[in-house]
Amino acid sequence: MNPQMMNQLRKMQQEMAKAQDEIQTATVDGAAGGGAVKLTMSGDFRVTKVSLDKSAVDPDDVETLEDLIIAAFNDARAKAEEFAAKRMGAVTGGLKIPGM
Repeated sequence: MNPQMMNQLRKMQQEMAKAQDEIQTATVDGAAGGGAVKLTMSGDFRVTKVSLDKSAVDPDDVETLEDLIIAAFNDARAKAEEFAAKRMGAVTGGLKIPGM
């Protein structure tokens, strides 16, 4: 490999590491039930906060609350995946790199 190519590869590796750090520290919000259930998640899919409106908590209808939590989680996860794809796409220029 020539020196110029090595420098380009090194720069891309540095940009990818920076992008991965940004993804891990990013946060996204998911919601369901018109905002009755809100969930905050990191870019690497760690749930950091769950917020429930009192109207979502009905002891006689736990199943609906469970469904709302799942929907809020899936909403946040989709947003985290989209953020990660856009951020990594900016580094790779749209190249499909296996494992990314």
